[in-house]
Amino acid sequence: MSKGLSYVFVTPYTVAKSRTGGVLSRLLTRTDLDLAGAQIFAPDRDFADKYSISLRERAPSNQLVLLADYVKQYFGPSGGRPHRTLFLLFRGDNPCEKLLNVCGHLYTQHVEVDALAGETIRDTYSDLIFNAGDPNDVRYFEPAVLTPRHQDEANTDLRFIASFLEGKENIVQNVIYPDPSKIERTLVIIKPDNWTHNSSRPGAIIDMFSRTGLRIIGMKIHHFSLSEALDFYGPVENVLKEKLSANFGKKAKELLEKEFAVQLNQEMTNALNTNFGTQCAKSQFDDIIEFMSGKRPGVYSGEEMKKPGQVKCMIIVYEGENAVQKIRDVLGSTDPTKATDGTVRREFGSNVMVNTAHASDSKESYEREQKIVRINHNSTASIIRELLG
Repeated sequence: MSKGLSYVFVTPYTVAKSRTGGVLSRLLTRTDLDLAGAQIFAPDRDFADKYSISLRERAPSNQLVLLADYVKQYFGPSGGRPHRTLFLLFRGDNPCEKLLNVCGHLYTQHVEVDALAGETIRDTYSDLIFNAGDPNDVRYFEPAVLTPRHQDEANTDLRFIASFLEGKENIVQNVIYPDPSKIERTLVIIKPDNWTHNSSRPGAIIDMFSRTGLRIIGMKIHHFSLSEALDFYGPVENVLKEKLSANFGKKAKELLEKEFAVQLNQEMTNALNTNFGTQCAKSQFDDIIEFMSGKRPGVYSGEEMKKPGQVKCMIIVYEGENAVQKIRDVLGSTDPTKATDGTVRREFGSNVMVNTAHASDSKESYEREQKIVRINHNSTASIIRELLG
């Protein structure tokens, strides 16, 4: 077996129909591959034409002709508007074979509806409709996803994709709204507890957020550095101290009085709140930082502070009217045990810290947070360059 990189394109139609979560769930649960990168981008006409030509040259007489025609017609801009496409980068052993098996093959002959099983992504999400009078005439074709068949094809494509993505912003702005003043953006983080092993959870969470009707305009895989995590969650530290210090102090007082059969006076109680309670609250904050970055706060060099952590997150930017509140309504309460049924945190969260996802709580928070995680920077192109040259 050979380690390598491969990719899946989620087509503009599939992205627009909010089927992204279902596609991602299949890819994660039916392979052992690592999702190394994710990026929403808008192919231009030159990209669509060149990618189409490469598909046609590989197999001029089989199903790839359909894909080549599709890419040429639907990947590039239409009516002057570019379209959102999702690029997913996978790393592991035999990635092309594994991804192709999950994505599924295209059948260039008529297949009865009852013969379909819904096993692959294309079985579920693609369409290939023939003219009833001419079985060789394709009336409608939507492949849902595209992925290369062989590693040499993948490597060629990935170098081409990297050259296109380098320098591109990570946010796709392809819609002009009638009243831009009503439009908000919000930032969602699918937290590390969803990535400890390949599961359907990230895709299911995206599916749940899709009920808002908001558009995904940015996505990236991110590894928080210790510095980023401290900056991002910095405002939480004082909140924890204010809310938890007295609780920890009270518990300490009760344990000490019970253990030593003494009655602590108010001065001692205040000291417990101020010293022991504050220290416990600080420890809770450190737990959050370690959870998000994989590294506990301590004494580190500047280089170590800025080094990306070992744990993975997915960051998504949603756009639309009332985006902040719509996402938070679906997200649910910070404490999963108090969250409303049907919300993300109620469904997948464990406790106040391991609560599966984060979402900006205001437009101001979004502006602060997107700067910290450098939302306009995506590492997919650099990962490709690093591994393929």
